[in-house]
Amino acid sequence: MGWIELILLSLSLAMDCFAISCVVGMLQPALDRRYVLRFSIAFGVFQGGMPLIGWLFGESLLGPLEKAGPYIAFAILAFIGGKMLVESFKKEDDEQPEHLDVTRWKNVILLAVATSIDALAVGFSFAMIHEEHVTRAFLTIGITSFLVSFLAYSFVRRLTHPKIGKYAEIVGGIVLILIGLKILLL
Repeated sequence: MGWIELILLSLSLAMDCFAISCVVGMLQPALDRRYVLRFSIAFGVFQGGMPLIGWLFGESLLGPLEKAGPYIAFAILAFIGGKMLVESFKKEDDEQPEHLDVTRWKNVILLAVATSIDALAVGFSFAMIHEEHVTRAFLTIGITSFLVSFLAYSFVRRLTHPKIGKYAEIVGGIVLILIGLKILLL
C-alpha cells in the first residue's frame, strides 16, 4: 500500500474520531488540555492498535468478529447517545445539564473502542492481502486519528457558545446514534 492510499485510509478511519471530538468540544468547551490529550491519545492508540490486533489474528477470526463488530459498535454508541438524549430532557432549564464526562476513563475507552471497530476489519484485510508495511500503517492510522481528534476538539470548542449546553447534548446524542447506525448498516 502506497503513502497516498494509506493516508486516505487513515483519514477515513479517523472520521468517527472527528465527529465524536466535535461533540465533546460542543459539550465541554472548557475541558482541561490534559483531558483533551487523554481523549485524543485513546483514539489514536485504539485506531492504531485495532488494525494490529486484526492483522495478528488474521483470517481465522475474520468471519465471527466481522459479523459481530458492527452490532457491538452500534450498541455502545447507541447506549451513550441515548443516555445523552435522556439526560438532556431530564434537566430543568435553570439547571446545568450533565454532560458526557470524558474525564472518566470508562467513557473514553468506550468511545475509543466503538469508533475503532472498523479499524479491526482493516487489520484483517491487511493480513489477507499480506500487506508488507504494516508497522507504517498502524502508526499512520494511530497518529492521524490522534491529530484529527485533537484538532477537531480544539476547533469546535472555539466556536461553541457556553449557553449551548442542552442543545449540544441533544445534537451529540443524535450524532453518536447516527454513527452507530452508519457502522451497523454499511
